Amino acid sequence: MPNWFSVIGDKMRTIVRLLSFLKPFAGLVLLSVLLNTAAILAGIGLLGTSADLIARAALQPSIAELQVSIVGVRFFGISRAVLRYLERLVSHSVNFRLLARVRVWFYNRVEPLAPARIEDYQSGDLLQRVIGDIESLENFYVRSVAPPLSAVFITTAMGWIVGSVDWRLGLVLVCGLLFSGAVLSLLALRIGEKVGKVFVAAKAHLSAEIVSAVQGISDIIAYSQQESVLENFKAHQRTTSHVQRTLVAGSGLINGLMILLTNLTLVLVLWLAIPMISTGSLEGYRLAVLAIITLASFEAVNNLPSAAQSLHSNLESAKRLFELSDQPPAVKELTSTVSVLAGSPEILEINRLSFRYPARADTILENISFTLLPEKKIALVGESGAGKSTLISVLLRYWDYEEGEVRLNGIDYKRLDPQEIRRRLGVVSASPYIFSATVRQNLKIANPIAEEDELLNAVRLAGLAEWLDSLPDGLDTWVGEHGQLLSGGERQRLAVARALLSKAPFILLDEPTSGLDSLKEMELMNTIFDLFDQRGLLWVTHRLIQMDRLDEIIVLRAGRVIERGKHNRLLAAGGYYAKLWQAQQRLLWEARPDLLV
Repeated sequence: MPNWFSVIGDKMRTIVRLLSFLKPFAGLVLLSVLLNTAAILAGIGLLGTSADLIARAALQPSIAELQVSIVGVRFFGISRAVLRYLERLVSHSVNFRLLARVRVWFYNRVEPLAPARIEDYQSGDLLQRVIGDIESLENFYVRSVAPPLSAVFITTAMGWIVGSVDWRLGLVLVCGLLFSGAVLSLLALRIGEKVGKVFVAAKAHLSAEIVSAVQGISDIIAYSQQESVLENFKAHQRTTSHVQRTLVAGSGLINGLMILLTNLTLVLVLWLAIPMISTGSLEGYRLAVLAIITLASFEAVNNLPSAAQSLHSNLESAKRLFELSDQPPAVKELTSTVSVLAGSPEILEINRLSFRYPARADTILENISFTLLPEKKIALVGESGAGKSTLISVLLRYWDYEEGEVRLNGIDYKRLDPQEIRRRLGVVSASPYIFSATVRQNLKIANPIAEEDELLNAVRLAGLAEWLDSLPDGLDTWVGEHGQLLSGGERQRLAVARALLSKAPFILLDEPTSGLDSLKEMELMNTIFDLFDQRGLLWVTHRLIQMDRLDEIIVLRAGRVIERGKHNRLLAAGGYYAKLWQAQQRLLWEARPDLLV
């Protein structure tokens, strides 16, 4: 029993949170409900007056006696069309604006979580949440909010109208509408409960698999794994199709029961009304009117069971959104921040810094200390897993630290706005993200107000002048999906051009030559050292090249500093660094002996 209450309470909290998005549109939602109610009543009125006109006309009365019905048919026919148009206009306007608000809200909640809190999510799963799950809420707002309110108004109004003829007729109609709208909705809710969660999860898994396969399609083809990927797709599709068939079967059952209850209510109304004709308490032609408006009244409840059936899917989609958006940011939000004084000397100090990831006992970084000044060049070297890239993430404020201290221009990191910190840190990573846009737009990520000359100068300095001249549209050339039209070296140099445009006093290099051959690696590092000669440089690498150009080398192993100093002194010491150097020199000699001549 406690579990049942917990489930109900969880669903109610989700519904309340979804309804909270409607607050700015409360007036429009009420207008939509009223217009929907009026449109349904106009439809009932149209059918009722039409039945009245036809039935009375069969008795061949004078035309004057039919004038009211004739005018009624015209009025209700026109008003129904106008009201339905206005209702669609208002409800869809609210819905589109509401979904736009939800998307903006979701992005604002997720953006502070990146990249730390979303690293464990597949890109396809995130895409499904941003697009599919939010779009599925359209059914909740369009079909689960306004229609039930309209159904309550219609049931009350029609019970009163039909009950004015005889209270028993009104009671039968109200009971039929309540049973069809409420009981069948509960049944549909039960059917949807079993498959709603599975359906949402199956769609998310299928989306994740498709995105993953599309992104890695070249490797799939290279290793001839097309068949296995297709089989995987088919397995996910079979799961999704099975759930959809269950939902469709449930919908068919509900629709059949709805038709049965509608006709049963009609039969009961006629069974009670026919004897009233023989007693003279009801005129014969009004029997047709009663029958027609009884059937027409069910328009108000026909769609309620299908809305209830999809409610669980809507709530599961909402829970997936809230699950991600409710996570606390890896870096705590500051209630107040301090600004770095303009013109103050640039200095980045790391003092006895230690770090471990949440929910992990092992320490990734322990007791790290160094000072980075303009024009100073420092390298963090060590094998993969030594904690080098983690330190870059901490400095960029992707993760918070508990022990030690980081100070920028003498101010504690934790008192500064992360955005202000990042404005002083240019980044060239191992896999720079190239947007599916033009060269110009990719460059302006670093400096949105950069002029044409600045962009061209950054491209030239980064060694991309000839490449840019070869492009058909210059800076306005599209670079392909994720920069697929660029080579690895071109992507890296484009990232260098971005760092130049950022004008940040400190540059963080996170394995910038990863994936490049030895010659390209040498060329890129020479470019970087020359271009950033006047900026502080922190180079994270496990590749020991150009080490003699550095002011200090810090050797990490398992997150701890085991050696530090200049290149020649570390070689002379014959320690861990010297062994790494010698091992890499042997590999480089075997691969490219011309580089060591």
